[in-house]
Amino acid sequence: MFRDCLENVRQKTPLIHNITNYVTVNDCANVLLACGGSPIMADDEAEVEAITSICGGLNLNIGTLNTRTIEAMFLAGHKANALDHPIILDPVGAGASSLRTETAKRLVKDLNLTVIRGNISEIKTLATGSGTTKGVDADLADQVTEENLDQMIAFAKAYAKETGAIIAITGAIDLIADAKHAYVIRNGVAMLSKITGSGCMLSAMTAAYITANQENPLEAVATSVCAMGLCGEQAFAKMQQNQVGSGSFRTYLIDAIDLLDGETLEAGKRYEMR
Repeated sequence: MFRDCLENVRQKTPLIHNITNYVTVNDCANVLLACGGSPIMADDEAEVEAITSICGGLNLNIGTLNTRTIEAMFLAGHKANALDHPIILDPVGAGASSLRTETAKRLVKDLNLTVIRGNISEIKTLATGSGTTKGVDADLADQVTEENLDQMIAFAKAYAKETGAIIAITGAIDLIADAKHAYVIRNGVAMLSKITGSGCMLSAMTAAYITANQENPLEAVATSVCAMGLCGEQAFAKMQQNQVGSGSFRTYLIDAIDLLDGETLEAGKRYEMR
């Protein structure tokens, strides 16, 4: 049950090492605390292996990629693999530049990743080289829709089989897939795409969920995605009620994550298995 995944995070307080982007690093730390985890942000080559060693999971985010952090990601990733710690990769903006694209592809190839989470354009770029991006956002031509849903589910399952990772494609419709099963999740609001870092926050939170629920990784990822979408719905409703803007939505979102309980999640989740 999704309730169990949420409660495991609250009870276990997983410590997550984040090598993430400096645009959203504070929000990622706060969301980890709000969901029940604990964050460490460290990206210097001299300490990333030591930090990874004391953590339970690793979150890699290439949003503000640079040559210094690239090596740190590989060092931390190999250490996490040696320790059998879960790793989530967020390939932010893959397809926007050759540095981002090639680095993300190397991370997929060289590391044993637990989860690859991104928008459909980023995931298609990694899988086929054909994704199109608008900066770090998905292109409209790459949207997951009701009309192409079966095709996108098959694509996600095939890429999961190829990589050995759970593939989390997030957007208006979210797809969470391993090689055999897929969750189709319909929680969320468009406002989540109107603030910087909702995807980065989700990746950090997902790292906590998979670390606290390693026996059920697919369900853990689906729970995290449902939780973020549901909290987005709650934040948007409060935003409309109070007639405020996107800055307040961001605050309400973190508040909703902090206050979310298993009963509310079970009542509000909207998904199907395919």
